[in-house]
Amino acid sequence: MVIQGSRVLVLGGWGLVGMAVCRRLIEEGASELVILSLEKWQAEDAVATLQKETDINLTPVWGNMFVRDSLKDLGRNDILNNPDNRQMMMQDLLNDLTDEILDHSFLYQVVTKYNPQIIVDCVNSATALAYQDIFTSSIEVRKSLDTLKAGSVSEDALSSVERLLITQYTPQLIRHIQILYNGMRKAKTKVYVKIGTSGTGGMGLNIPYTHSEEKPSRMLLSKSALAGSHTLLLWLMARTPDAPIIKEIKPTAAIAWKKIEYGEIKRRGKAVKLYDCPPEKALELKGSIEREMKKGPWLDKKDTLKKVFIDTGENGIFSFEEFTAITSRGQMEFVTPQEIANNVVYEILGGNTGHDIINALDNATMGPTYRAGYLRGSALQKMARLQKEHHSDSVAFELLGPPRLSKLLYEAYLLKRCKFTMDEVINHSATFIASCAEEQIKSDPKLRSEILSIGIPILLSDGKHLLRGPEMKIPAYRGDNTLKLTPENIDKWTAEGWLDLRESNFKLWQERFQKIREEIDAIPEEDTSSQYDRDREYWMESNEIEPGKIVGWLFLAEEQGKRMKE
Repeated sequence: MVIQGSRVLVLGGWGLVGMAVCRRLIEEGASELVILSLEKWQAEDAVATLQKETDINLTPVWGNMFVRDSLKDLGRNDILNNPDNRQMMMQDLLNDLTDEILDHSFLYQVVTKYNPQIIVDCVNSATALAYQDIFTSSIEVRKSLDTLKAGSVSEDALSSVERLLITQYTPQLIRHIQILYNGMRKAKTKVYVKIGTSGTGGMGLNIPYTHSEEKPSRMLLSKSALAGSHTLLLWLMARTPDAPIIKEIKPTAAIAWKKIEYGEIKRRGKAVKLYDCPPEKALELKGSIEREMKKGPWLDKKDTLKKVFIDTGENGIFSFEEFTAITSRGQMEFVTPQEIANNVVYEILGGNTGHDIINALDNATMGPTYRAGYLRGSALQKMARLQKEHHSDSVAFELLGPPRLSKLLYEAYLLKRCKFTMDEVINHSATFIASCAEEQIKSDPKLRSEILSIGIPILLSDGKHLLRGPEMKIPAYRGDNTLKLTPENIDKWTAEGWLDLRESNFKLWQERFQKIREEIDAIPEEDTSSQYDRDREYWMESNEIEPGKIVGWLFLAEEQGKRMKE
Protein backbone atom coordinates (compact mmCIF):
# COMPACT_ATOMS: atom_id res chain seq x y z
CA MET A 1 0.00 0.00 0.00
CA VAL A 2 1.27 3.47 -0.86
CA ILE A 3 0.88 6.05 1.92
CA GLN A 4 1.84 9.00 -0.26
CA GLY A 5 -1.31 10.79 -1.43
CA SER A 6 -3.60 8.65 0.77
CA ARG A 7 -6.31 9.80 3.15
CA VAL A 8 -5.72 8.21 6.56
CA LEU A 9 -8.10 7.98 9.50
CA VAL A 10 -6.24 7.76 12.82
CA LEU A 11 -8.47 6.56 15.65
CA GLY A 12 -7.15 7.81 18.98
CA GLY A 13 -4.90 10.27 17.15
CA TRP A 14 -4.30 12.57 20.12
CA GLY A 15 -2.85 9.79 22.25
CA LEU A 16 0.76 8.91 22.81
CA VAL A 17 1.02 6.37 19.99
CA GLY A 18 -1.54 8.20 17.85
CA MET A 19 0.56 11.36 17.62
CA ALA A 20 3.70 9.37 16.79
CA VAL A 21 1.79 7.56 14.05
CA CYS A 22 0.42 10.85 12.66
CA ARG A 23 3.92 12.30 12.43
CA ARG A 24 5.24 9.24 10.58
CA LEU A 25 2.30 9.29 8.17
CA ILE A 26 3.01 12.95 7.44
CA GLU A 27 6.65 12.09 6.76
CA GLU A 28 5.51 9.40 4.31
CA GLY A 29 3.43 11.91 2.33
CA ALA A 30 -0.16 11.20 3.39
CA SER A 31 -2.40 13.79 1.72
CA GLU A 32 -4.92 14.07 4.57
CA LEU A 33 -5.23 12.95 8.17
CA VAL A 34 -8.59 12.61 9.87
CA ILE A 35 -7.83 12.54 13.58
CA LEU A 36 -10.48 11.09 15.87
CA SER A 37 -10.28 11.45 19.64
CA LEU A 38 -12.73 11.02 22.48
CA GLU A 39 -12.88 14.70 23.44
CA LYS A 40 -13.22 17.75 21.20
CA TRP A 41 -10.27 19.51 22.82
CA GLN A 42 -8.08 16.47 22.24
CA ALA A 43 -8.82 16.27 18.51
CA GLU A 44 -8.38 20.01 18.07
CA ASP A 45 -5.18 20.04 20.14
CA ALA A 46 -3.73 17.23 17.99
CA VAL A 47 -4.57 19.13 14.80
CA ALA A 48 -3.20 22.42 16.18
CA THR A 49 0.05 20.74 17.23
CA LEU A 50 0.56 18.94 13.93
CA GLN A 51 -0.46 21.94 11.85
CA LYS A 52 2.69 23.67 13.08
CA GLU A 53 4.71 20.88 11.47
CA THR A 54 2.90 20.37 8.15
CA ASP A 55 0.60 22.02 5.64
CA ILE A 56 -1.41 18.91 4.70
CA ASN A 57 -5.14 18.78 5.37
CA LEU A 58 -5.86 17.83 9.00
CA THR A 59 -9.43 17.21 10.15
CA PRO A 60 -10.41 16.89 13.83
CA VAL A 61 -13.28 14.53 14.74
CA TRP A 62 -14.38 13.66 18.27
CA GLY A 63 -16.69 11.34 20.16
CA ASN A 64 -16.99 7.84 21.60
CA MET A 65 -16.56 5.43 18.69
CA PHE A 66 -18.28 2.58 20.55
CA VAL A 67 -21.74 4.20 20.69
CA ARG A 68 -24.34 5.76 18.40
CA ASP A 69 -24.19 9.36 17.20
CA SER A 70 -26.61 10.81 19.77
CA LEU A 71 -24.54 9.38 22.65
CA LYS A 72 -21.04 10.04 21.34
CA ASP A 73 -20.35 13.10 23.50
CA LEU A 74 -21.81 11.73 26.73
CA GLY A 75 -19.78 10.32 29.60
CA ARG A 76 -20.28 6.75 30.68
CA ASN A 77 -22.28 7.78 33.75
CA ASP A 78 -24.55 10.00 31.64
CA ILE A 79 -25.41 6.96 29.55
CA LEU A 80 -25.79 4.56 32.48
CA ASN A 81 -27.94 6.90 34.58
CA ASN A 82 -30.45 7.76 31.85
CA PRO A 83 -33.19 5.15 31.15
CA ASP A 84 -33.66 6.28 27.52
CA ASN A 85 -29.92 6.09 26.85
CA ARG A 86 -29.77 2.62 28.40
CA GLN A 87 -32.59 1.48 26.12
CA MET A 88 -30.74 2.74 23.05
CA MET A 89 -27.56 1.01 24.17
CA MET A 90 -29.35 -2.29 24.75
CA GLN A 91 -30.92 -2.13 21.30
CA ASP A 92 -27.65 -1.21 19.60
CA LEU A 93 -25.63 -3.91 21.37
CA LEU A 94 -28.03 -6.81 21.82
CA ASN A 95 -30.39 -6.68 18.83
CA ASP A 96 -29.56 -8.17 15.44
CA LEU A 97 -27.40 -5.81 13.38
CA THR A 98 -29.62 -3.70 11.13
CA ASP A 99 -29.14 -0.80 8.70
CA GLU A 100 -30.65 1.49 11.34
CA ILE A 101 -28.01 0.48 13.90
CA LEU A 102 -25.25 0.90 11.32
CA ASP A 103 -26.46 4.28 10.11
CA HIS A 104 -26.60 5.67 13.66
CA SER A 105 -23.22 4.28 14.71
CA PHE A 106 -20.76 7.15 15.18
CA LEU A 107 -17.83 5.01 14.00
CA TYR A 108 -19.71 3.91 10.89
CA GLN A 109 -20.59 7.52 10.10
CA VAL A 110 -16.97 8.65 10.40
CA VAL A 111 -15.59 5.82 8.25
CA THR A 112 -18.21 6.20 5.50
CA LYS A 113 -18.04 10.01 5.50
CA TYR A 114 -14.28 10.29 5.01
CA ASN A 115 -13.72 7.04 3.06
CA PRO A 116 -10.11 6.57 4.21
CA GLN A 117 -7.80 4.36 2.20
CA ILE A 118 -5.94 3.55 5.42
CA ILE A 119 -7.15 3.32 9.04
CA VAL A 120 -4.73 3.19 11.96
CA ASP A 121 -6.55 2.35 15.20
CA CYS A 122 -4.59 3.56 18.22
CA VAL A 123 -7.54 3.40 20.65
CA ASN A 124 -6.89 1.14 23.62
CA SER A 125 -10.16 -0.71 23.01
CA ALA A 126 -9.53 -3.43 25.60
CA THR A 127 -9.08 -0.85 28.35
CA ALA A 128 -12.06 1.21 27.20
CA LEU A 129 -14.37 -1.80 27.43
CA ALA A 130 -12.86 -3.78 30.32
CA TYR A 131 -12.65 -0.79 32.67
CA GLN A 132 -16.40 -0.37 32.49
CA ASP A 133 -16.06 -3.01 35.22
CA ILE A 134 -18.61 -5.77 34.80
CA PHE A 135 -17.78 -7.05 38.28
CA THR A 136 -19.03 -3.95 40.08
CA SER A 137 -22.16 -3.98 37.91
CA SER A 138 -22.67 -7.63 38.84
CA ILE A 139 -22.44 -6.78 42.54
CA GLU A 140 -25.25 -4.24 42.14
CA VAL A 141 -27.41 -6.78 40.30
CA ARG A 142 -26.81 -9.43 42.95
CA LYS A 143 -27.93 -6.97 45.59
CA SER A 144 -31.03 -6.22 43.49
CA LEU A 145 -31.80 -9.94 43.26
CA ASP A 146 -32.23 -10.03 47.03
CA THR A 147 -34.98 -7.41 46.79
CA LEU A 148 -36.60 -9.26 43.89
CA LYS A 149 -36.61 -12.50 45.90
CA ALA A 150 -38.35 -10.64 48.66
CA GLY A 151 -41.10 -9.70 46.19
CA SER A 152 -40.08 -6.07 45.76
CA VAL A 153 -39.44 -4.64 42.31
CA SER A 154 -37.79 -1.23 42.42
CA GLU A 155 -36.57 1.13 39.72
CA ASP A 156 -33.07 0.76 41.14
CA ALA A 157 -33.22 -3.01 40.71
CA LEU A 158 -34.37 -2.73 37.10
CA SER A 159 -31.80 -0.09 36.23
CA SER A 160 -28.98 -2.18 37.75
CA VAL A 161 -29.94 -5.07 35.46
CA GLU A 162 -29.96 -2.74 32.45
CA ARG A 163 -26.54 -1.39 33.43
CA LEU A 164 -25.16 -4.91 33.58
CA LEU A 165 -26.60 -5.76 30.17
CA ILE A 166 -24.87 -2.84 28.49
CA THR A 167 -21.61 -3.41 30.39
CA GLN A 168 -21.11 -6.94 29.05
CA TYR A 169 -17.83 -6.92 27.19
CA THR A 170 -18.37 -9.52 24.48
CA PRO A 171 -21.49 -7.99 22.85
CA GLN A 172 -19.76 -4.60 22.77
CA LEU A 173 -16.63 -6.00 21.13
CA ILE A 174 -18.57 -8.07 18.59
CA ARG A 175 -20.80 -5.16 17.60
CA HIS A 176 -17.71 -2.93 17.26
CA ILE A 177 -16.09 -5.43 14.87
CA GLN A 178 -19.32 -5.81 12.85
CA ILE A 179 -19.66 -2.04 12.46
CA LEU A 180 -15.99 -1.58 11.61
CA TYR A 181 -16.12 -4.33 8.98
CA ASN A 182 -19.26 -2.96 7.32
CA GLY A 183 -17.95 0.59 7.41
CA MET A 184 -14.62 -0.32 5.81
CA ARG A 185 -16.35 -2.39 3.13
CA LYS A 186 -18.53 0.57 2.18
CA ALA A 187 -15.60 3.01 2.31
CA LYS A 188 -13.40 0.60 0.31
CA THR A 189 -10.64 0.95 2.88
CA LYS A 190 -7.48 -0.85 1.75
CA VAL A 191 -5.50 -1.30 4.99
CA TYR A 192 -6.46 -1.38 8.68
CA VAL A 193 -3.75 -1.47 11.34
CA LYS A 194 -4.63 -1.95 15.00
CA ILE A 195 -2.35 -1.03 17.89
CA GLY A 196 -3.35 -3.73 20.36
CA THR A 197 -2.32 -4.61 23.88
CA SER A 198 -1.48 -7.64 25.99
CA GLY A 199 -3.28 -6.04 28.93
CA THR A 200 -0.41 -6.61 31.34
CA GLY A 201 2.48 -4.76 29.77
CA GLY A 202 3.94 -8.07 28.66
CA MET A 203 3.92 -9.62 32.15
CA GLY A 204 2.14 -12.80 33.18
CA LEU A 205 -0.36 -13.80 35.84
CA ASN A 206 2.27 -12.86 38.40
CA ILE A 207 1.98 -9.16 37.50
CA PRO A 208 2.30 -7.21 40.76
CA TYR A 209 0.42 -4.13 39.50
CA THR A 210 -3.29 -4.61 40.17
CA HIS A 211 -6.52 -2.67 40.41
CA SER A 212 -7.79 -4.34 43.58
CA GLU A 213 -6.71 -6.66 46.37
CA GLU A 214 -6.59 -9.61 43.95
CA LYS A 215 -3.36 -10.53 42.20
CA PRO A 216 -3.89 -10.17 39.36
CA SER A 217 -7.21 -8.33 39.43
CA ARG A 218 -10.16 -9.68 37.50
CA MET A 219 -10.54 -6.33 35.76
CA LEU A 220 -6.94 -6.49 34.54
CA LEU A 221 -7.49 -10.04 33.29
CA SER A 222 -10.68 -8.85 31.60
CA LYS A 223 -8.53 -6.37 29.70
CA SER A 224 -6.22 -9.17 28.56
CA ALA A 225 -9.15 -11.42 27.68
CA LEU A 226 -10.69 -8.68 25.56
CA ALA A 227 -7.36 -7.90 23.92
CA GLY A 228 -7.05 -11.55 22.91
CA SER A 229 -10.64 -11.74 21.70
CA HIS A 230 -10.14 -8.57 19.69
CA THR A 231 -7.06 -10.04 18.02
CA LEU A 232 -8.86 -13.23 17.04
CA LEU A 233 -11.83 -11.30 15.61
CA LEU A 234 -9.40 -9.22 13.55
CA TRP A 235 -7.73 -12.46 12.44
CA LEU A 236 -11.13 -13.68 11.22
CA MET A 237 -11.66 -10.38 9.42
CA ALA A 238 -8.27 -10.81 7.78
CA ARG A 239 -9.53 -14.14 6.40
CA THR A 240 -12.58 -12.48 4.84
CA PRO A 241 -12.14 -11.94 1.08
CA ASP A 242 -13.82 -8.51 0.83
CA ALA A 243 -12.19 -7.06 3.97
CA PRO A 244 -9.16 -4.74 3.82
CA ILE A 245 -5.68 -5.96 4.64
CA ILE A 246 -5.71 -6.39 8.43
CA LYS A 247 -2.66 -6.01 10.65
CA GLU A 248 -2.10 -5.65 14.38
CA ILE A 249 0.95 -4.44 16.24
CA LYS A 250 0.73 -5.59 19.87
CA PRO A 251 3.28 -3.91 22.19
CA THR A 252 4.08 -6.03 25.23
CA ALA A 253 5.73 -3.44 27.43
CA ALA A 254 4.79 -0.10 28.93
CA ILE A 255 4.66 2.66 26.30
CA ALA A 256 6.44 5.90 27.15
CA TRP A 257 6.55 8.85 26.94
CA LYS A 258 4.67 11.96 25.90
CA LYS A 259 6.14 14.63 28.21
CA ILE A 260 8.02 15.11 31.47
CA GLU A 261 7.28 18.11 33.67
CA TYR A 262 6.36 19.47 37.07
CA GLY A 263 2.72 20.25 37.57
CA GLU A 264 -0.72 19.34 38.83
CA ILE A 265 -1.43 15.63 39.19
CA LYS A 266 -4.77 14.63 37.70
CA ARG A 267 -6.85 11.49 38.03
CA ARG A 268 -9.55 10.88 35.39
CA GLY A 269 -9.04 14.45 34.21
CA LYS A 270 -9.52 16.04 37.63
CA ALA A 271 -6.82 17.44 39.86
CA VAL A 272 -6.05 15.41 43.01
CA LYS A 273 -7.16 17.53 45.94
CA LEU A 274 -5.04 17.68 49.08
CA TYR A 275 -6.58 16.70 52.41
CA ASP A 276 -5.13 16.25 55.88
CA CYS A 277 -6.30 14.37 58.96
CA PRO A 278 -4.56 15.66 62.13
CA PRO A 279 -3.68 12.95 64.69
CA GLU A 280 -6.04 14.47 67.25
CA LYS A 281 -8.95 13.81 64.86
CA ALA A 282 -8.15 10.14 64.34
CA LEU A 283 -11.16 7.80 64.15
CA GLU A 284 -11.53 5.22 66.87
CA LEU A 285 -11.80 1.80 65.25
CA LYS A 286 -14.78 0.03 66.72
CA GLY A 287 -17.93 -1.52 65.32
CA SER A 288 -17.71 -0.73 61.61
CA ILE A 289 -16.21 1.78 59.23
CA GLU A 290 -17.64 3.36 56.11
CA ARG A 291 -15.64 2.79 52.93
CA GLU A 292 -16.76 6.15 51.59
CA MET A 293 -17.87 9.10 53.71
CA LYS A 294 -19.26 12.45 52.65
CA LYS A 295 -18.11 14.05 55.89
CA GLY A 296 -15.22 12.97 58.07
CA PRO A 297 -12.35 14.08 60.24
CA TRP A 298 -10.27 15.32 57.34
CA LEU A 299 -9.45 18.90 56.47
CA ASP A 300 -9.63 20.24 52.93
CA LYS A 301 -6.32 22.00 52.29
CA LYS A 302 -7.78 23.96 49.35
CA ASP A 303 -4.86 22.94 47.20
CA THR A 304 -3.94 20.25 44.69
CA LEU A 305 -1.12 17.74 44.43
CA LYS A 306 1.80 19.02 42.34
CA LYS A 307 4.82 16.87 41.53
CA VAL A 308 7.27 15.92 38.79
CA PHE A 309 5.65 13.36 36.52
CA ILE A 310 6.10 11.50 33.28
CA ASP A 311 3.06 11.36 30.97
CA THR A 312 2.67 7.92 29.35
CA GLY A 313 -0.47 8.78 27.42
CA GLU A 314 -3.38 6.37 27.82
CA ASN A 315 -1.60 4.56 30.65
CA GLY A 316 -1.61 7.72 32.75
CA ILE A 317 1.08 9.65 34.56
CA PHE A 318 3.74 8.17 36.81
CA SER A 319 5.92 9.60 39.53
CA PHE A 320 9.71 9.39 39.34
CA GLU A 321 9.75 6.36 41.64
CA GLU A 322 6.78 4.66 39.97
CA PHE A 323 8.41 4.99 36.56
CA THR A 324 11.69 3.75 38.02
CA ALA A 325 9.97 0.65 39.40
CA ILE A 326 7.76 -0.21 36.45
CA THR A 327 10.51 0.13 33.82
CA SER A 328 13.26 -1.59 35.76
CA ARG A 329 14.77 -4.78 34.41
CA GLY A 330 12.39 -7.70 34.83
CA GLN A 331 9.29 -5.52 35.23
CA MET A 332 7.20 -4.13 32.37
CA GLU A 333 10.19 -2.21 30.98
CA PHE A 334 9.09 0.00 28.09
CA VAL A 335 8.90 0.68 24.36
CA THR A 336 8.73 4.10 22.70
CA PRO A 337 5.74 5.23 20.61
CA GLN A 338 8.09 6.14 17.76
CA GLU A 339 9.22 2.51 17.48
CA ILE A 340 5.59 1.42 17.33
CA ALA A 341 4.82 4.07 14.70
CA ASN A 342 7.77 2.92 12.57
CA ASN A 343 6.45 -0.65 12.59
CA VAL A 344 2.98 0.60 11.65
CA VAL A 345 4.33 2.46 8.64
CA TYR A 346 6.58 -0.41 7.52
CA GLU A 347 3.64 -2.83 7.66
CA ILE A 348 1.37 -0.48 5.69
CA LEU A 349 4.06 -0.17 3.02
CA GLY A 350 4.25 -3.96 2.75
CA GLY A 351 7.31 -4.53 4.87
CA ASN A 352 7.71 -7.52 7.12
CA THR A 353 8.57 -6.25 10.60
CA GLY A 354 7.93 -9.59 12.29
CA HIS A 355 5.60 -7.78 14.69
CA ASP A 356 2.26 -8.21 12.92
CA ILE A 357 0.37 -10.57 15.19
CA ILE A 358 -2.25 -11.36 12.52
CA ASN A 359 0.48 -12.71 10.25
CA ALA A 360 2.02 -14.52 13.22
CA LEU A 361 -1.29 -16.26 13.94
CA ASP A 362 -1.58 -17.22 10.29
CA ASN A 363 1.83 -18.83 10.43
CA ALA A 364 1.26 -20.52 13.77
CA THR A 365 -2.24 -21.91 13.26
CA MET A 366 -2.72 -25.34 11.74
CA GLY A 367 -4.88 -25.44 8.63
CA PRO A 368 -6.12 -28.14 6.28
CA THR A 369 -3.61 -30.90 5.59
CA TYR A 370 -2.69 -33.11 2.66
CA ARG A 371 -3.34 -36.22 4.74
CA ALA A 372 -6.86 -35.10 5.62
CA GLY A 373 -7.61 -34.34 1.97
CA TYR A 374 -6.28 -37.75 1.00
CA LEU A 375 -8.47 -39.50 3.59
CA ARG A 376 -11.61 -37.49 2.78
CA GLY A 377 -12.48 -39.74 -0.14
CA SER A 378 -12.12 -42.82 2.05
CA ALA A 379 -14.42 -41.35 4.70
CA LEU A 380 -17.07 -40.47 2.12
CA GLN A 381 -16.86 -43.98 0.61
CA LYS A 382 -17.40 -45.61 4.00
CA MET A 383 -20.37 -43.36 4.77
CA ALA A 384 -21.89 -44.00 1.33
CA ARG A 385 -21.52 -47.78 1.82
CA LEU A 386 -23.22 -47.64 5.22
CA GLN A 387 -26.07 -45.59 3.78
CA LYS A 388 -26.73 -48.35 1.27
CA GLU A 389 -26.43 -51.11 3.86
CA HIS A 390 -28.97 -49.46 6.16
CA HIS A 391 -31.19 -48.06 3.39
CA SER A 392 -30.94 -44.71 5.10
CA ASP A 393 -29.70 -41.48 3.50
CA SER A 394 -27.81 -39.19 5.86
CA VAL A 395 -28.76 -35.60 4.96
CA ALA A 396 -28.72 -33.18 7.93
CA PHE A 397 -28.88 -33.26 11.73
CA GLU A 398 -28.96 -29.50 12.47
CA LEU A 399 -25.96 -29.84 14.78
CA LEU A 400 -23.52 -28.02 12.51
CA GLY A 401 -25.72 -25.03 11.75
CA PRO A 402 -26.95 -22.72 10.50
CA PRO A 403 -30.54 -23.96 9.96
CA ARG A 404 -30.17 -22.62 6.42
CA LEU A 405 -27.64 -25.38 5.75
CA SER A 406 -30.13 -28.09 6.78
CA LYS A 407 -32.92 -26.44 4.81
CA LEU A 408 -30.83 -26.26 1.63
CA LEU A 409 -29.54 -29.81 1.98
CA TYR A 410 -33.04 -31.22 2.39
CA GLU A 411 -34.46 -29.16 -0.48
CA ALA A 412 -31.69 -30.45 -2.75
CA TYR A 413 -32.30 -33.94 -1.37
CA LEU A 414 -36.00 -33.72 -2.31
CA LEU A 415 -34.95 -32.98 -5.90
CA LYS A 416 -32.72 -36.05 -5.75
CA ARG A 417 -35.60 -38.14 -4.33
CA CYS A 418 -37.73 -37.00 -7.26
CA LYS A 419 -35.02 -38.58 -9.45
CA PHE A 420 -34.31 -35.34 -11.29
CA THR A 421 -30.96 -34.55 -12.83
CA MET A 422 -29.75 -30.95 -12.70
CA ASP A 423 -30.69 -30.49 -16.37
CA GLU A 424 -34.18 -31.86 -15.72
CA VAL A 425 -34.68 -29.39 -12.87
CA ILE A 426 -33.70 -26.60 -15.26
CA ASN A 427 -36.07 -27.79 -18.00
CA HIS A 428 -39.15 -28.81 -16.01
CA SER A 429 -41.68 -26.22 -14.88
CA ALA A 430 -41.31 -24.94 -11.31
CA THR A 431 -44.93 -25.94 -10.72
CA PHE A 432 -44.21 -29.55 -11.62
CA ILE A 433 -41.05 -29.63 -9.48
CA ALA A 434 -42.92 -28.19 -6.47
CA SER A 435 -45.67 -30.80 -6.78
CA CYS A 436 -43.13 -33.65 -7.00
CA ALA A 437 -41.26 -32.38 -3.94
CA GLU A 438 -44.46 -32.00 -1.93
CA GLU A 439 -45.54 -35.49 -2.88
CA GLN A 440 -42.29 -36.82 -1.39
CA ILE A 441 -43.09 -35.06 1.89
CA LYS A 442 -46.70 -36.18 2.00
CA SER A 443 -46.06 -39.80 1.03
CA ASP A 444 -43.01 -40.48 3.20
CA PRO A 445 -43.77 -40.01 6.92
CA LYS A 446 -40.28 -41.21 7.88
CA LEU A 447 -38.58 -38.54 5.80
CA ARG A 448 -41.06 -35.92 7.01
CA SER A 449 -40.43 -36.89 10.63
CA GLU A 450 -36.65 -36.69 10.23
CA ILE A 451 -36.89 -33.12 8.91
CA LEU A 452 -39.36 -31.86 11.49
CA SER A 453 -37.58 -33.55 14.39
CA ILE A 454 -34.35 -31.60 13.88
CA GLY A 455 -36.26 -28.31 14.09
CA ILE A 456 -36.80 -27.56 10.39
CA PRO A 457 -40.45 -26.67 9.61
CA ILE A 458 -41.91 -27.40 6.17
CA LEU A 459 -43.92 -24.75 4.35
CA LEU A 460 -46.29 -26.47 1.93
CA SER A 461 -46.62 -25.39 -1.68
CA ASP A 462 -49.70 -23.23 -1.07
CA GLY A 463 -47.66 -21.02 1.26
CA LYS A 464 -50.48 -21.11 3.81
CA HIS A 465 -49.89 -24.32 5.72
CA LEU A 466 -46.90 -25.31 7.82
CA LEU A 467 -45.74 -28.68 9.10
CA ARG A 468 -43.71 -28.46 12.30
CA GLY A 469 -42.49 -30.33 15.35
CA PRO A 470 -42.19 -29.09 18.94
CA GLU A 471 -39.02 -27.14 18.11
CA MET A 472 -38.44 -24.62 15.35
CA LYS A 473 -34.84 -23.45 14.86
CA ILE A 474 -36.11 -20.48 12.86
CA PRO A 475 -37.22 -17.86 13.82
CA ALA A 476 -34.54 -17.58 16.50
CA TYR A 477 -35.66 -16.46 19.93
CA ARG A 478 -35.45 -12.69 20.28
CA GLY A 479 -37.48 -12.15 23.44
CA ASP A 480 -40.95 -12.86 22.04
CA ASN A 481 -42.53 -16.28 21.73
CA THR A 482 -45.46 -15.06 19.63
CA LEU A 483 -44.54 -13.62 16.22
CA LYS A 484 -46.66 -12.11 13.46
CA LEU A 485 -47.18 -14.17 10.33
CA THR A 486 -46.68 -11.50 7.69
CA PRO A 487 -45.63 -12.29 4.09
CA GLU A 488 -42.33 -10.53 4.81
CA ASN A 489 -41.67 -12.63 7.91
CA ILE A 490 -42.55 -15.86 6.12
CA ASP A 491 -40.14 -15.03 3.29
CA LYS A 492 -37.45 -14.19 5.83
CA TRP A 493 -37.95 -17.41 7.80
CA THR A 494 -38.05 -19.64 4.72
CA ALA A 495 -34.78 -18.10 3.54
CA GLU A 496 -33.19 -18.67 6.95
CA GLY A 497 -34.32 -22.19 7.74
CA TRP A 498 -37.80 -23.34 6.70
CA LEU A 499 -37.96 -26.00 4.03
CA ASP A 500 -39.88 -24.17 1.30
CA LEU A 501 -42.10 -26.13 -1.10
CA ARG A 502 -43.49 -23.08 -2.89
CA GLU A 503 -43.12 -22.70 -6.64
CA SER A 504 -41.12 -19.48 -6.18
CA ASN A 505 -38.43 -21.36 -4.23
CA PHE A 506 -38.01 -23.98 -6.95
CA LYS A 507 -37.64 -21.23 -9.52
CA LEU A 508 -34.69 -20.11 -7.39
CA TRP A 509 -33.31 -23.66 -7.49
CA GLN A 510 -33.63 -23.65 -11.27
CA GLU A 511 -31.58 -20.44 -11.40
CA ARG A 512 -28.93 -22.02 -9.19
CA PHE A 513 -28.65 -25.12 -11.34
CA GLN A 514 -28.50 -22.95 -14.45
CA LYS A 515 -25.47 -21.14 -13.01
CA ILE A 516 -23.80 -24.48 -12.28
CA ARG A 517 -24.56 -25.62 -15.83
CA GLU A 518 -22.99 -22.43 -17.18
CA GLU A 519 -19.88 -23.04 -15.09
CA ILE A 520 -19.64 -26.60 -16.44
CA ASP A 521 -20.12 -25.50 -20.05
CA ALA A 522 -17.43 -22.83 -19.66
CA ILE A 523 -14.81 -25.53 -18.96
CA PRO A 524 -13.20 -26.70 -22.23
CA GLU A 525 -13.74 -30.44 -22.71
CA GLU A 526 -10.08 -30.94 -23.60
CA ASP A 527 -8.79 -29.03 -20.54
CA THR A 528 -7.36 -31.56 -18.07
CA SER A 529 -5.19 -29.04 -16.19
CA SER A 530 -5.26 -28.12 -12.53
CA GLN A 531 -6.99 -24.81 -13.28
CA TYR A 532 -10.44 -25.81 -12.05
CA ASP A 533 -11.34 -26.88 -8.52
CA ARG A 534 -14.64 -28.23 -9.80
CA ASP A 535 -14.11 -29.63 -13.27
CA ARG A 536 -16.51 -31.54 -15.50
CA GLU A 537 -15.68 -34.84 -13.84
CA TYR A 538 -16.45 -33.37 -10.43
CA TRP A 539 -19.98 -32.42 -11.47
CA MET A 540 -20.56 -35.41 -13.76
CA GLU A 541 -19.16 -38.04 -11.40
CA SER A 542 -22.73 -39.11 -10.74
CA ASN A 543 -25.84 -38.48 -12.78
CA GLU A 544 -27.70 -37.84 -9.54
CA ILE A 545 -28.10 -34.56 -7.73
CA GLU A 546 -25.59 -34.59 -4.85
CA PRO A 547 -26.88 -32.25 -2.12
CA GLY A 548 -23.56 -31.84 -0.30
CA LYS A 549 -21.73 -30.79 -3.46
CA ILE A 550 -24.53 -28.45 -4.48
CA VAL A 551 -24.77 -26.70 -1.12
CA GLY A 552 -20.98 -26.47 -0.82
CA TRP A 553 -21.03 -24.59 -4.13
CA LEU A 554 -23.98 -22.47 -2.96
CA PHE A 555 -22.14 -21.32 0.15
CA LEU A 556 -19.33 -20.13 -2.12
CA ALA A 557 -21.39 -18.56 -4.89
CA GLU A 558 -24.45 -17.33 -3.01
CA GLU A 559 -23.25 -16.78 0.55
CA GLN A 560 -19.77 -15.52 -0.46
CA GLY A 561 -18.40 -17.93 2.15
CA LYS A 562 -15.09 -18.74 0.49
CA ARG A 563 -12.13 -19.71 2.63
CA MET A 564 -9.07 -17.55 1.87
CA LYS A 565 -6.40 -19.73 3.42
CA GLU A 566 -6.16 -23.17 1.82
